[in-house]
Amino acid sequence: MISVDLMKKAAFFAGGVLFGTAGVKILSSKDAKNAYVQAAAAVLRAKDCVMDTVTTVQENAEDVLAEAKEVNEKRQEEEIYSGETEGQEDEKCE
Repeated sequence: MISVDLMKKAAFFAGGVLFGTAGVKILSSKDAKNAYVQAAAAVLRAKDCVMDTVTTVQENAEDVLAEAKEVNEKRQEEEIYSGETEGQEDEKCE
């Protein structure tokens, strides 16, 4: 006689095979392929948008850095021309 446990295992196996076969058919269908194409296109559009934003942020950061360097150079020139002595406290590193 076949045990109930063995019959359950066989039924689960058969169900798994059936579900797997149906899953493969669904995943390889024309509608699924269209969904994959649409999802990939959306990802590519999102990538382009993100790269545009990254480029803008990078350009702005470069502008800020350049202006900060100009401010420091101007400040250094003003300190030199104002006649500050070396005996005063150095504010550069505070």
